Amino acid sequence: MTIKKVGVLGCGLMGSGIAQVSATAGYDVTVMEQDQKFLDKGFSGIEKSLSKFVEKGTLKEPVQTVRSRLKGTTNPQDLADCDIIVEAIIENLPEKKKTFASLDTIVKKGAIFASNTSSISITEVAAATKRPDRFVGLHFFNPVPLMKLVEVVRTIATSDQVFETAYQFGQSLGKIPVRTSDKTGFIVNRLLVPYLLDAVRAYEEGVGSIPDIDNAMKLGCGYPMGPFTLLDFVGLDTTYYITHVMFDEFKEQRFASPPLLKRLVMAGWYGRKTGKGFYDYADPNNPVPQKF
Repeated sequence: MTIKKVGVLGCGLMGSGIAQVSATAGYDVTVMEQDQKFLDKGFSGIEKSLSKFVEKGTLKEPVQTVRSRLKGTTNPQDLADCDIIVEAIIENLPEKKKTFASLDTIVKKGAIFASNTSSISITEVAAATKRPDRFVGLHFFNPVPLMKLVEVVRTIATSDQVFETAYQFGQSLGKIPVRTSDKTGFIVNRLLVPYLLDAVRAYEEGVGSIPDIDNAMKLGCGYPMGPFTLLDFVGLDTTYYITHVMFDEFKEQRFASPPLLKRLVMAGWYGRKTGKGFYDYADPNNPVPQKF
């Protein structure tokens, strides 16, 4: 099948990024949100992002041309003729199932449904629809316009044609897709989450300070950022949620949340987005490591 029109559910950080790269790749894109104010905020971010690409000389078309391919809506009926729907709403299973179940009766039967979830079972979300064979995971990474990777997730029900079409769609966006199966955490989080949790445990056990552990992994392993900087960037609340999903699936200690991570989340210290996490971001340009 040929994908010409893309629907995106959610215009937050991930949704707006997916919409941007799709429009930049030449697709007509319709983004749905619950309220116009979220669309306005998301589209404003897209325009700023596109302007930065213009400054770098890496945008092949004028901003206005790319922007003309983007349409915002609060009406699900506007997604009816999309060829693929990519969901990037709240990381909550009941909400995802409810959203896809309602769209299943609206969007044309030949369309592909995809979820950007980083941890929730694609199979379980797909079960809320009558098209599990046309359902995949498309897990993009933040920030979407810059990160090259997309995990293309296949369930036991996904058809061969749909999976390959989704893979090719990822390529058409300028991404490097990797094939993976619907095992909780997929490839990246299956390997990344235990590493991040071990860094927290190492700090709890007095192995090293927060900046020392960060610097050790940056300089010793060539990582672009240390585990605590990455945790604060991703969001401690997001990581904490993922640990529960993964621990519930595998029942292995390496996926269990360390006590310190739980305390920080309970305190509302989620990292950069709240101003405090493993670092204090009172001065965002000069984060100060915290002591616990």
